[in-house]
Amino acid sequence: MIVEVESLTEVHQALAGKPDIILLDNMTPNMVKRAVGIIKNRARVEVSGGITLKNVRAMAAAGADRISIGALTHSAPAVAVSLILSRAQRPRSRRS
Repeated sequence: MIVEVESLTEVHQALAGKPDIILLDNMTPNMVKRAVGIIKNRARVEVSGGITLKNVRAMAAAGADRISIGALTHSAPAVAVSLILSRAQRPRSRRS
């Protein structure tokens, strides 16, 4: 079970349900570190929301087990792709 939380108060509440993963949403590295201290290996810690290439190392150093970076998909540049279909020609049958 994964429980998403947005505050340290919610971390305490989430632990009562004995989740497998607690997802910390939109927290600073300092808040993540505090949350990890509260969780104390009772669940895996995933962080998401506001993660950038500039702060991803700080999130890892704060104790996150998993880091979700939505910018990898929702901010990726578009690529022009086309597909051309044509009918296959039937081979001519040989008559004896």
